[in-house]
Amino acid sequence: MNSIVNFIDALGQYNFLQTALITSILVGIMSGLVGSFIILRGMSLMGDAISHAVLPGVAVAYMLGVNLLIGASVFGIVAALLIGFVSTHSKLKNDTAIGIVFSSFFALGFILISMAESTTNLHHILFGNVLAVSDSDLITTVIVGALVVLFVVVFFKELLISSFDETFARSYGLKTQWLHYGLMIVLTLVTVSALQTVGIILIVAMLITPAATAFLWTNKLKFMLVLSAILSVIASVVGLYLSYTFNWASGPSIVLTASIFFIISFIISPKQGFLTSRIAKKGEPNV
Repeated sequence: MNSIVNFIDALGQYNFLQTALITSILVGIMSGLVGSFIILRGMSLMGDAISHAVLPGVAVAYMLGVNLLIGASVFGIVAALLIGFVSTHSKLKNDTAIGIVFSSFFALGFILISMAESTTNLHHILFGNVLAVSDSDLITTVIVGALVVLFVVVFFKELLISSFDETFARSYGLKTQWLHYGLMIVLTLVTVSALQTVGIILIVAMLITPAATAFLWTNKLKFMLVLSAILSVIASVVGLYLSYTFNWASGPSIVLTASIFFIISFIISPKQGFLTSRIAKKGEPNV
């Protein structure tokens, strides 16, 4: 209890902690919203690919002294386009194209980082360090957060239809390919904005885990989006508390908190929880 009180007191005193808290909340909201569409569209592996593919962009931006968002966004978009091109113009399945592209980009990123001779920055990029978030990082996160919310609000109906029935969406006249690449761009932006909080390696967990947890509780997309964002925000704030109090790495702390929420939901959720489904089966009459 004392540690919680100390954490709250520190929030009122230290600007860096306030910045970290706001950033964590914003990243949580973005991850929850985008992650819901990622799992509904069966694009979890694509999310993993994009999160790894931005590494060389981060390295190039770091070496050139430009904003990380620019370099990472360019490489993330190029990776998404390249995956689509390879899977479309060959007999390889989509998951094979994803594996080839993201592993190649990730390897290139490691080489470029080593050329930049910045192992400390590499560690923060891979695993996150929310307590080191700067004011400029916060501004970038606010801008990206606004773009993500705007994208979801404006294209909600199109995303809803195409996420559940892409064939019907095409017949309805929707440009599903444009929606797909639009979602990829948004995913790339979320990945970059989350570099400081959870890092490249763990961002895919924040995109998938809270959304998967929310999916266990509801069949309604709007409620799933809200619940996923709330769970992601709670995991981010609790992870920040653990990171500050016990000097743990912020990324693993946040992801482990989100994973605990999923495990609890997997066991007790009324929709399809492991425990509740077994109880329901026992209650069924034998025929």
